[in-house]
This record gives sequence, structure tokens and C-alpha cells, in this order.
Amino acid sequence: MNVLLVCYAGMSTSIMMKKMEEYAKTKDIELNINAVPLSELPQFVDENTSIVILGPQIRFSAKEVEKTLEGKIPYMVIETRDYGMVRGNLVLEQAIKKIESFHA
Repeated sequence: MNVLLVCYAGMSTSIMMKKMEEYAKTKDIELNINAVPLSELPQFVDENTSIVILGPQIRFSAKEVEKTLEGKIPYMVIETRDYGMVRGNLVLEQAIKKIESFHA
């Protein structure tokens, strides 16, 4: 599973990224996750990207991200509460469900 975790500058998501990685290890989920700034998303997204996850602070950019992904890759926005409480387990589970429903 290849995840792009996107925030405004690519820095504030590092704790969330670590929590998601820790949870993935406990569930034997193969996870490759990168935190990237919104401005660089087009340079990082490719055909191997499983999902793009936006931090809640950039939810206003969802339409721009949707256009960038051209309907080929699912995306989601982390709920503010889950982000603030760093619930990496919930975010990863939601991402898995989003990917499954996208490809159903």
C-alpha cells in the first residue's frame, strides 16, 4: 500500500505518519508512506499510489487534489479530531476502506 500523506508544507504530518506505520506493523500491512507538501503533490503521485490522504488543515484543497488525481486514485481528508488525537490506526483503517470501495 503506497500512501501520500499531504499537508500544507509536508511537516505537520510526521507524527501521524509514524502512528500509521506503527499500526501497519501490528496488522502486517505492507505500508509505504510519504509526507509531502500540497505544492509538490503532482511530482509525487504516480500509478503506484494507492491513496492520497489530506490533513484537515488543507481540506479546502480537496477539489484541486481531485483534479490532479483525474479520478484514477482515491483520496480522503483526515477528520480534524482523528488528526488532533493522532489516531493513525483509524486513519489507516479508513484509508483501506476507501481504497477497497474505490476499486469495487
